Amino acid sequence: MPSPSSLLAFGLAAAAPAMAATAGSIVEVGDTQVSAMMMFVGNNEKVYILDKAEGNQAQVNGHPAWGAVWDIASNSATVMDVKTNVFCASGMHLPNGSYVTFGGNGAVTVGGNIGSVLNQGGGSAAFDATYQDYDGSRSIRILNPCSSSDNFDSADCQWFDNPEVLSMQKQRWYSAAEPLGDGRIAIIGGFVNGGYVNRNWPNTDPATEGGAAEPTYEFYPANGQEPQVMQFMIDTSGLNSYAHTFLLKSGKMFVQANISSMIWDPNTNEETRLPDMPGGVARVYPASGATAMLPLTPDNNWTPTILFCGGSDLPDQAWGNYSWPFVNTWEHPASTDCHRITPEPEDGSTPDYVQDDDMLEGRTMGQFIILPTGKLLVVNGGKNGTAGYSERTLVTTSYSDMPFGMSLASDPAGTPAEYDPSAAQGSRWSNKGFQTSSIARLYHSSAILLPDASVMIAGGNPNVDVNLTTFFPTTYKAEIFYPSYFSASTRPQPQGIPQKLSYGGSSFDITVPASSYSGSANDAADNTHVAVIRPGWTTHAMNMGQRYLQLNNTYTVNSDGSITLHCAQMPPISNIFQPGPAFVYVVVNGIPSNGTLVSVGSGNIETQPTSDVASLPASVRLDSASGSADSSSTGNSGSNNDNGASSHTGAIVGGVVGAVVVLGIIGALIGICLSRRRRAASRQDPSNVSAYAMSNSPSSPGAGFASRGMMGLGAAGAVGGGLRSSDSSAFVPMQ
Repeated sequence: MPSPSSLLAFGLAAAAPAMAATAGSIVEVGDTQVSAMMMFVGNNEKVYILDKAEGNQAQVNGHPAWGAVWDIASNSATVMDVKTNVFCASGMHLPNGSYVTFGGNGAVTVGGNIGSVLNQGGGSAAFDATYQDYDGSRSIRILNPCSSSDNFDSADCQWFDNPEVLSMQKQRWYSAAEPLGDGRIAIIGGFVNGGYVNRNWPNTDPATEGGAAEPTYEFYPANGQEPQVMQFMIDTSGLNSYAHTFLLKSGKMFVQANISSMIWDPNTNEETRLPDMPGGVARVYPASGATAMLPLTPDNNWTPTILFCGGSDLPDQAWGNYSWPFVNTWEHPASTDCHRITPEPEDGSTPDYVQDDDMLEGRTMGQFIILPTGKLLVVNGGKNGTAGYSERTLVTTSYSDMPFGMSLASDPAGTPAEYDPSAAQGSRWSNKGFQTSSIARLYHSSAILLPDASVMIAGGNPNVDVNLTTFFPTTYKAEIFYPSYFSASTRPQPQGIPQKLSYGGSSFDITVPASSYSGSANDAADNTHVAVIRPGWTTHAMNMGQRYLQLNNTYTVNSDGSITLHCAQMPPISNIFQPGPAFVYVVVNGIPSNGTLVSVGSGNIETQPTSDVASLPASVRLDSASGSADSSSTGNSGSNNDNGASSHTGAIVGGVVGAVVVLGIIGALIGICLSRRRRAASRQDPSNVSAYAMSNSPSSPGAGFASRGMMGLGAAGAVGGGLRSSDSSAFVPMQ
């Protein structure tokens, strides 16, 4: 295990100037081995990738792979074994730096058909002998990210995936996941089984849709709490898959589905309804509009505002049923509309949606990536249609007549665009100088911010199984998009970075050397801020858990041109930025440093310790000081890229995730703590494993907690109606 000092040294080394790319360019960089339906950044070195169970050519342990780990330095992927079908699961970080994914689909075989060993009732499968995938509908899978120095053959670096040991209480497919301020995760809604949308038509059973909808929520760890019905999931029936969820400062949660919105109290299950989405524009899957929480800054007192852009205004009936849409979706333009809402206004006003600038072009499946500058990048998606795939619609009744294969979207939107929330209304969008990708990034595409502040784009697979010859084929090529700040070849190289951030507490200093910038030191100090960014868990045009928080700081300009940033810790409210891993970027004149991995909070699932906010010294300027970097290497001035940051906002850059304390959680049925080294338990002989605990991460020391195993593969529930366990058009309506 590396020492804390060596981890710190690595964090600093990662901040070396290395910008050799062209600003605005999109560069193909390698093959992901599996189509990137899901991605998350595990640490400074690795991105983890998940696909649905399908016939990828890449093999692992004698079956097609649907998991991989991407090495950022070499732009190469290595397959990983995932036992259950992770198709359209949800995912999130945990406080100790591990990652967890919830649910998925039943076992499938070639062509997306139901696997060979059926669950009771025959509506889904427990296992398939060809693809060797197991039912993932209740699965809870945990991974502790590893570094290149670790042994990836060890169980410590692999997915733990055994529903007979660790599982949810309900089957969930397309569920939402949102962490609470203590690190627990709320898991909301989803399909039990189904197809395009989770409803019949006419919609006579909005609660369960004949047994294929799940209107409840549960927590991980459950800690004795049973699933409860969420009325909002009944009221939004049919268009509430992957509901948009954002924890608010109060500890309540903003939830948006169909065209409805509410504030939900996870402690009491009380709902406060908010206005509907203007214009009848749906943003959730399969409309799949882009959504993100805007940057939380000292200027807005870290008050959440959520932005929605794009999606679809199809009328309600047009969405059809489990089987297929009732219109040719690819003929319907995606929305350009953007609205924002502040669910808990601090002035006491009534929350309402506010019109924002329209996007430059309509997008379904567009995805927001929050950049270190505080701007939002939108990538991927299509200009027409919706997410999902099908063999037909109510109008086009034969697959042979489907113009884009199974895709329900058309006209890929290949040019990224940038949204500046601090710009004057009417001038917030730009794509000036941005290249256009030639790769269609439609359904099952993904994107995520990398530690060097570039954006990885991958995936794209609107097909029930691997198809390399259709109009929009299964895609394995990864790309990197280089935002505008890559015009600079010199990057800030902050020093004195702590490894952990607390909620309140003593301030700390970060030094920005004179070699990190050019021109006036006073101007550079005025235009420096520090962003704590959680890139999130990306799937289906969402980055679950993505947040951006700007820390408070003052500064001292030194005679040698260096700048000392006097930084406050995180605000003393863990609901604002939930505990867990994050990257920190120091941004000088609009140019970010490389991100450094930090641990926010205690590393445990618990009420997070808080302290009073430390007072910061007054800023000290020095007119004679200046940076020593070549002005030709430092790119644009901060006016375009610094998002209005000024001397009262500031920097906190951390090291790598520090040690976390062992925490045991007692489940309702079983409470146990085990070593991570027992994760290699046999999937086919669950008697070899008594239980499982999220434990020490090989690259992040610390221990986690155990949770109960609820139901095994053989106990998975099933629904009738002859549904096929994928979202292809082979579904029939539930009866």
